[in-house]
Amino acid sequence: MLIEKVGVVGCGLMGSGIAQVAAQAGKQVIVREVSNQLLEKGMQSIDKNLQRLVTKGTLNAADREKALSRVRGTTDLQDLASCDIVIEAIIEQLGAKRDLYSALDKVCQGSTIFASNTSSISILEMAMVTRRPERFVGLHFFNPVPIMKLVEVIRSIATAPEVFEETIRFAVELGKVPVRAKDSTGFIVNRLLVPYLLDAVRLCEHGLASIEDIDNSMKLGCGYPMGPLTLLDFVGLDTTYYIANIMFEEFKESRFAPPPLLKRMVLAGWNGRKAGRGFYDYTDPAKPKPTQLN
Repeated sequence: MLIEKVGVVGCGLMGSGIAQVAAQAGKQVIVREVSNQLLEKGMQSIDKNLQRLVTKGTLNAADREKALSRVRGTTDLQDLASCDIVIEAIIEQLGAKRDLYSALDKVCQGSTIFASNTSSISILEMAMVTRRPERFVGLHFFNPVPIMKLVEVIRSIATAPEVFEETIRFAVELGKVPVRAKDSTGFIVNRLLVPYLLDAVRLCEHGLASIEDIDNSMKLGCGYPMGPLTLLDFVGLDTTYYIANIMFEEFKESRFAPPPLLKRMVLAGWNGRKAGRGFYDYTDPAKPKPTQLN
């Protein structure tokens, strides 16, 4: 089958980005949110991001208008009934995702592929609340979606080979570089990245180096574009904490266990850049300063 009509559930940071790249690739897109307020916010984000590309000269005004014309917003799941694929980009909680897929399964045509943008949750655990586990995949994009080329395409033991290959082709059509992954918690990137980030927190927690020195060591010593604590602030400390807990629950390995410092910062609401404070204080976003943790 050819994937031409794309449904996206969730129009937040990830969902709006996915909707944007699908529309730019010539797909008809229906994006669903739970309220008109959240939907309007997401649609404005798509509009602003496309205008930013025009300003930079990487997209002409006519193509911007064409892309916008391909995106339609809704608050009704029923509007996704005829989509060839529905990509879910909601909160990273298994219960919420399972409830959504159970509802979508009753609404969507039998041929619709379900794809979760989860970064850590088992694909099969979500698929088994539907009558189509063979048409269920993981499609994990990276933030910011319009810029990051990578997408992890994940198959469970129940995913049909032809569905998996069609999803790979779809990712290529969106201008992404797909990597194939099996359904193991954390997949490829987070399986490698999360222990690295947690180790950086442990270094800070044990007083072995300052926040700035940890970040500068990895930037200047390993050539990374940003240090691990800056990256944690960008990703969100709460997001990383949640993913780490899922991975620790799955593997029971100490390298996946969230350090107490990370837990305390999340409890304090210091979730990183989006909260104005994490390992750095973003009172002046142009000049973030290391947070005093002691």
